[in-house]
Amino acid sequence: MIAKVIVDVPSRQTDRPFDYEVPPAMQDWIEVGSRVGVPFGGRVLQGFVIGFAETAGIDAARIKPLSELLDPVPPLLPDLIELAEWISDKYCCSWIAALQAMIPAALKGKAQRLISLNPDEAEEGDGLTSLLPVELADWLAKQGQAKLETVQERFPQHAAAVKMALREGVLLEQASIRDRLAVRKVLTVFPPHDRAAAEEALAAFPVRAAKQRELLAFMLERGEPMPLAVMLAEAGGSPASVRSLVDKGLLGLREVEQQRDPYAGREFRHTEPLPLMEGQQAVYERIAASVSRGEPQALLLHGVTGSGKTEVYLQSIQHCLELGKQAIVLVPEISLTPQMVERFKGRFGDAVAVLHSRLSNGERYDEWRKIRSRRVQVAIGARSAIFAPFERIGLIIIDEEHESSYKQEESPKYHARDVAVKRARQHGAAVVLGSATPSLESFAAASRPPAPGRESGLLPMPNRVGDRPMPPVDVIDMRAELLEGNRSMFSRRLHAALAERLERGEQSVLLLNRRGYSTFVMCRSCGYTAACTHCDISLTYHQKTRALRCHYCGHAELAPKNCPSCESEHIRYFGTGTQKVEEELAKLFPGIRVIRMDVDTTTEKNAHEKLLKQFGDREADVLLGTQMVAKGLDFPFVTLVGVIAADTSLNLPDFRAAERTFQLLTQVAGRAGRHHLPGEVVVQTYTPEHYAILTAQHHDYAAFIREELKHRGVMGYPPFCRLVLVTMSHEQLAQLSSVSEQFASRLRELAAAEGVLDSLDSGSKRALEVLGPVSSPISRMKDRYRFQVVIKYRGNIDVPALLRKATAPFLEGPAQKQVLFSIDVDPQVIL
Repeated sequence: MIAKVIVDVPSRQTDRPFDYEVPPAMQDWIEVGSRVGVPFGGRVLQGFVIGFAETAGIDAARIKPLSELLDPVPPLLPDLIELAEWISDKYCCSWIAALQAMIPAALKGKAQRLISLNPDEAEEGDGLTSLLPVELADWLAKQGQAKLETVQERFPQHAAAVKMALREGVLLEQASIRDRLAVRKVLTVFPPHDRAAAEEALAAFPVRAAKQRELLAFMLERGEPMPLAVMLAEAGGSPASVRSLVDKGLLGLREVEQQRDPYAGREFRHTEPLPLMEGQQAVYERIAASVSRGEPQALLLHGVTGSGKTEVYLQSIQHCLELGKQAIVLVPEISLTPQMVERFKGRFGDAVAVLHSRLSNGERYDEWRKIRSRRVQVAIGARSAIFAPFERIGLIIIDEEHESSYKQEESPKYHARDVAVKRARQHGAAVVLGSATPSLESFAAASRPPAPGRESGLLPMPNRVGDRPMPPVDVIDMRAELLEGNRSMFSRRLHAALAERLERGEQSVLLLNRRGYSTFVMCRSCGYTAACTHCDISLTYHQKTRALRCHYCGHAELAPKNCPSCESEHIRYFGTGTQKVEEELAKLFPGIRVIRMDVDTTTEKNAHEKLLKQFGDREADVLLGTQMVAKGLDFPFVTLVGVIAADTSLNLPDFRAAERTFQLLTQVAGRAGRHHLPGEVVVQTYTPEHYAILTAQHHDYAAFIREELKHRGVMGYPPFCRLVLVTMSHEQLAQLSSVSEQFASRLRELAAAEGVLDSLDSGSKRALEVLGPVSSPISRMKDRYRFQVVIKYRGNIDVPALLRKATAPFLEGPAQKQVLFSIDVDPQVIL
């Protein structure tokens, strides 16, 4: 029996299945998706079984056997193995990168060197005494097997003896794969299995054993297992007393697996389905029908903020579960708020597993194991939850589908939306993409005329629940404010609106999509600007730590008191960050209670939850933050939303800048007036005439789409074509420039040979353009210069295959001399 194994070596030369013999003892246990330990190049490495064969592709004499089987139940299902191959092909990444993305960090095993006494030498005795000190030999005899690094730490003085014993065969060495995290087990005390006998023994206990008597009486009264530590804390006594009772057969004591539950001790109020409005009901019926049919279908739920999308999701999932199927719900990381978890846990209770990056590795592992062992039917999480190991998926929901965080920025650079559609095809499931501001690509796809006999994939929900009005939006021209003498970061309208809310005891949300105190530090005498020494980017000043920090590589340095260039004292902080806004609010409104939410204040575990709970409990007047305050929040007393600088994302060198600005303004405006109190939005901008801001002011998605599609059509950007971004980097600018020119030329030659090298304006159904190479917008990052090539194409062209051929010659030779290639298929950001 031959296993085809993908080995955990992320290199191009090893990105293929290797053949290994399956030992007879493993043959009944091993399956597609199993993790195995394999000998590879003198080491033992982790690998994944992707298939089997009866004969090996190499000489049978050279084939090696598998070293070990790491799991009795494969962590990956066959459909995920198939999906990994698809991801590897589509996104130009290695198979192992795709497979590793699908399992929790706890299962990314690493090799350990284990040593033990040679049993043959131990029987004879002479070898041991002559080579190993007695204390080390005795310790190893008790341990049976020990990690080499543990021996080195415990017996550093015996290093030479251990090396000699290994050479002479007195000690045996074995390599083994061990997970980074084990299942948590807790020593647990069990009550007597024979209660009558225990009560008799209790009555006959001698006086001198009073503590044992108390412990036995305590467990008889409780009548249920409990952790030893908890029992001793509540009843007193010592572990020795418990062990005495165990030895007498009166109590049980054994290790029991304990789930690391991030929501342990939390009670979620059970909720019943709410009556659906007419628009909600129509959408629910379409989704339910699609789930019932079991045919793969992608549906775009375009519902305004506050239209009740979440209730439609909940009832659609309920229908899915009633059919015996499972559901995956994806939400952007920043929207995975306690409110969202509470809604799903409140409706489905223990049937829900939650997966997101703010869980510890142990908690995430245990939530993943609930899914794999079929103890839950619903998984809710951020991007990687799309790989939840369910076997009967009926529904996949992607909330706020326009969010760029659904695109992974490291290899494999997959988009969760596309992976969801692929998984839905595998399972015959429905995919629901929900958003008030759908991405242009999704909207264009859903708006195409449906195939004959099929309904449109667009599901509109244009009204808010209870027909509540959308909040009015005031757009304030900050140029006019400046001309009239207002140099504050707050317009007079926003200042007055904040004062009104404070007086009425209502709450406000302020958005500034820029953290820190100021965006750059400049000398007014000579023009020096503090820049990162490793990246081509200015440093941001953080007042709390009085440090300048690079938000790309993490470099930090103390803020200078004098200009490093001319020694002038006229060094000043320009631009506005969230810290500066917080300080200004305190000056303008003494006693105001502000909660600031940005990357700096939410690094600690559960920080999001604590801050949002404080705001929900009305312990603050203002919630100030970056884009993480724009989505997923629903607070009844928020009646004012203020956007400090709407132009922050509008001026980025990215073709999606207008779309992102419109989406952010629309989303944050939707936080106001969601309940009984009317809301108001104030947007401050220096470009009030821009169509992204004007259409957001009127909540007019259709007008924005029309205008944006005109611009995209003229410039030839998605959805009118597909994009691939190839970024090349190297420490030497000359080598990078030479290789990037050679790569672009080779790519053009290959495209010409395929007959697809053509301008997109030509009207050809299959056309591909290669733009560049040019210096990247951020031309240096982490001490490496960066060039980029952008590929635009239309039609059925296998661009990943072209890229693999084009990059192949540049990936050979010494690794330290190679230019690094990063391929991003369907990039969300071109920086």
